[in-house]
Amino acid sequence: MNISERPPLPGPEAAVDYGHGEFRVVRPGAFVRCAVTGAMIRLEDLRYWSVEWQEAYASPEAVQLRLRRAGRA
Repeated sequence: MNISERPPLPGPEAAVDYGHGEFRVVRPGAFVRCAVTGAMIRLEDLRYWSVEWQEAYASPEAVQLRLRRAGRA
């Protein structure tokens, strides 16, 4: 089973403080949402985020799209 085949997560969305190289859960939950796609991201699968914008991203492609939209790529 890969990441896209996992069943949806029950439970609330977490609130997270994104730091350099790590993040801190401020309000417990099962997932965060990608700022670009709206996809649910399990906390254990979270790999991409912006410290500056305090946003999570589902993939490197989502990061690139966010940067293009901000005029930085």
